[in-house]
Amino acid sequence: MSDWRVSGEVLIACNCDWGCPCNFNARPSKGFCQGGWIWMIDQGRVDAVDVGGLGTAVFATWPGAIHEGGGRATGYIDDRADAQQRAALSRIVKGELGGPWGLFIRTYELAAPVAARFDVRLAQHGSRATIGDVVELELQKIRNPVTQAEVHPEFILPEGLVVKRGALATSSVFRVSDEAEYDHSGKYAAFGRFEYS
Repeated sequence: MSDWRVSGEVLIACNCDWGCPCNFNARPSKGFCQGGWIWMIDQGRVDAVDVGGLGTAVFATWPGAIHEGGGRATGYIDDRADAQQRAALSRIVKGELGGPWGLFIRTYELAAPVAARFDVRLAQHGSRATIGDVVELELQKIRNPVTQAEVHPEFILPEGLVVKRGALATSSVFRVSDEAEYDHSGKYAAFGRFEYS
């Protein structure tokens, strides 16, 4: 059994309406799910391999709710990682060590993790990220549809799989063009701190 621990910030986006009912064990807004996560690791290690300062991501599509399975996904590993770090991050993304990946892997077929350039700016509601030429995500604050005033909803999920606490946003841009291709700009987005071991 490996000794591992990672912590950092995760960006989340999908095709659901703001709030994403899946967080509360309800059906996806559209009846199916397309989305994913970008994990930027502040500090972390897998056995003796330091993976701090690197990123991983998974983007997927499911025909129904995530827990019903039948999904297809692609994993991404920060191309700044050296060979040992890539091997360690690959084990994480494949779900071999546990964490949320250990559960997600039961719900989708994962293509072999791909090394790609992670260009990520973490700035809460102003966060933005590109992964290679396949993922583009930009967050912004949700606006009241009547007054256009910015709103700042947060959530607490004591049993949360990906995060226990986070903030809700909207994706001003959310496009994926890998094994699955979709554009869900203007839909659900969130960010929060994570710690797994």
